[in-house]
Amino acid sequence: MEEQQLVELCRQGNNRARKELYEQFASRMLNICLRYSGDRDTAQDLLHDGFLKIYHSFDKFTWRGEGSLRAWMERVMVNIALQFLRKNDVMNQSSALEDSPEIAEEPNPEDIELIPQAVLMQFIEELPSGYRTVFNLYTFEEKSHKEIAEFLNINEKSSASQLFRAKSTLAKRIKEWLKTNDK
Repeated sequence: MEEQQLVELCRQGNNRARKELYEQFASRMLNICLRYSGDRDTAQDLLHDGFLKIYHSFDKFTWRGEGSLRAWMERVMVNIALQFLRKNDVMNQSSALEDSPEIAEEPNPEDIELIPQAVLMQFIEELPSGYRTVFNLYTFEEKSHKEIAEFLNINEKSSASQLFRAKSTLAKRIKEWLKTNDK
């Protein structure tokens, strides 16, 4: 079914179209939820909540051409995940900046290319909640520290320190993986 037709049928409450929408996009949306939650059970709950929100919000969706549906759905899923994280106060569960290494260690781009994407995504999922949230917003959603601070109701410096620690942790994990796998 063509994307625009699928949107119209979903807007009308057609359950067959809703099922097709779910089957077409669930895997991609689950990956987004998993990226933010770091836990498969929580990610599946967020996916469920996200699709309910999507099904009931088609009146707010504006067709802007091929791909606009996916982009809108991704934004809904990110917002659902962020609501969950704010509700569970994940940003206040992170360690203080003083606990961070002094020198920033960034993953080497050549090293990153040697690691399978699934392994990298697992490393991201395993980051502490605050690190993972800021890393995702900064890296995947391309948000500034000011925007992240507003989304999460934190200080801009907290956003920057969370990103710093996320990158340092990922760099360490990447180095360990490369050593273990003789790369």
